[in-house]
Amino acid sequence: MKRNLLIIAVLLLVAAGCNHGTKVAKTTEEQVKKAEAALFNSDMSANVEAVPEAIATFSKYAEENPEAENAAEYLFKAFEVSVNTKQDPKQSIGFADRLLSQYPKFDKNPVTLFMLATFVYDDQLHNLDKARECYQRIIDEYPESPFARDAAISIEQLGVSPEELIRRFEEASAE
Repeated sequence: MKRNLLIIAVLLLVAAGCNHGTKVAKTTEEQVKKAEAALFNSDMSANVEAVPEAIATFSKYAEENPEAENAAEYLFKAFEVSVNTKQDPKQSIGFADRLLSQYPKFDKNPVTLFMLATFVYDDQLHNLDKARECYQRIIDEYPESPFARDAAISIEQLGVSPEELIRRFEEASAE
């Protein structure tokens, strides 16, 4: 019995040692492009079954290749697909946080903040304070962005019902 346990222990150690030096292949751009193409069916409709794998591939590529020229773009795609398909809001927030902190000069950061505020914090989570923070951040950090004006308007409209917005629009149109 002891001998069997000793043999099993040795085999486990040998197996662990064999895997120690093995490297896992990095995600390639070809895999990313394949995942991106799989998001759409031949009639250009969305392929919802491909969404989780595409998000994971985009994110993994950015994580494994943080210095690559297109890493921020692929991380943005993970965020964008996650938001647009209403995946887990925490996942979307995580992608946005990574994007904003790892790539502070990325040109799509204003749209990232706007989407985060509008579609995640406001629409999905109904967290108006967090939405307001994101909108204000756009105004403060990206005042020249086309999203700065939209962010200011969005702050004014936070928590306002659709009916009230229609009434305000009709009043403004009548003037």
